[in-house]
Amino acid sequence: MSHAAPAVDAPRGIAVLLAALAAIGPFSIDTYLPSFHDIGQSLNATPLQVQQTLTAYLLPFAFMALWHGALADALGRRKVIIASLILFVLAAFGCVFATRIEHLWVLRAIQGISAGAGIVVSRAIVRDIFEGPAAQRLMSHITMMFAIAPAIAPVIGGRLQAWFGWRSVFVFLTASIALLLVACWRWLPETLPVNKRQSLHPAYLARSYWKVMTSPAFLAACGGLSFNFAGFFLYIMSAPEFLIRILGVPETGFLWLFGPAMFGLVCGAWISGRLAGRMTPTRTIRFGYLLMGLAALGNLGLSLWVPASLPWSMLPIPLYTVGMSLTMPSLTLLALDPFPTRRGLAASCQMFLQSMFNSLLAGLIAPALWGSTLTLALGMAGLLSLGAAASALHHRVTRRSA
Repeated sequence: MSHAAPAVDAPRGIAVLLAALAAIGPFSIDTYLPSFHDIGQSLNATPLQVQQTLTAYLLPFAFMALWHGALADALGRRKVIIASLILFVLAAFGCVFATRIEHLWVLRAIQGISAGAGIVVSRAIVRDIFEGPAAQRLMSHITMMFAIAPAIAPVIGGRLQAWFGWRSVFVFLTASIALLLVACWRWLPETLPVNKRQSLHPAYLARSYWKVMTSPAFLAACGGLSFNFAGFFLYIMSAPEFLIRILGVPETGFLWLFGPAMFGLVCGAWISGRLAGRMTPTRTIRFGYLLMGLAALGNLGLSLWVPASLPWSMLPIPLYTVGMSLTMPSLTLLALDPFPTRRGLAASCQMFLQSMFNSLLAGLIAPALWGSTLTLALGMAGLLSLGAAASALHHRVTRRSA
């Protein structure tokens, strides 16, 4: 199959718009990472208190990710996107004027509440418009463009930090998301017809959530996605310690991590798009795990036998993100496919599970592992092993039910 019967014709540039929406979450994290030290000094906060601004963002992000899709299934995709962007812009603007770390916790929590709508609803929109190889290609293109944002975000944030201080980072976030709001208001179509919208009745929602969250195939696909991503996200959450303390990189040098990593993401997404329709999703996923496995083994070897230094400590990361990016489109679509009438809700559950694990990673796992390159490499290998086991379980479950 190449196309579903779309609710609307796919407009020109839809991939760019959806990629921008999906990038809100990581962009609002990565841009202010170089400012952690300055935020701590300015607000008289400890490094742990500043680190908890990430947890304050990620926990509400995870909770609301559970609801964005259900709201989009009931009210339409466009309304949920527009409302969430308005709320995000107001919270980002408030961060500019924070005078205590507690203010930043609250405002970052509000940003977390609104930021997840972009990635959840954009995935549902892809499945509204296309299916099969066409959906995989569009998802790959979105992933490819989405990868650019995390690569440039800490570079922009580092320059703004060096020139104007940490508050300028939130001025930039306010302005950039406001521009995206205008673009969505003008060009984002509504892809869910009124006759296909779902009820928000509590009993119906409870049954729907139960059906999705108790599906072994869904949970296994989400586990693969979450653990694969966590093997890389561990380095993002540890970036200030890993780059500045261990490797001696200045605040303006975060491109050392984000540049190669996002280059790998772009390459992997491009390869995934080229393989769509030529290689089955299962074979594409296996290829991705082969590359991630080689990267994790290489990372362990370098951490054991080579002193922490540039560029050696960075070499395995782009190979890992190539493999991760290869698996992401296929695993994402495999998780949503069993629920054609509840795509938004299923995308919400998917993002909820991944975000909850990311919150755990940011608050507990990353601080426990960022002490050395070896502990980080062990963390990557362990998380990848869990992801591979989850993906293998998905394949086994779907073969049994076929």
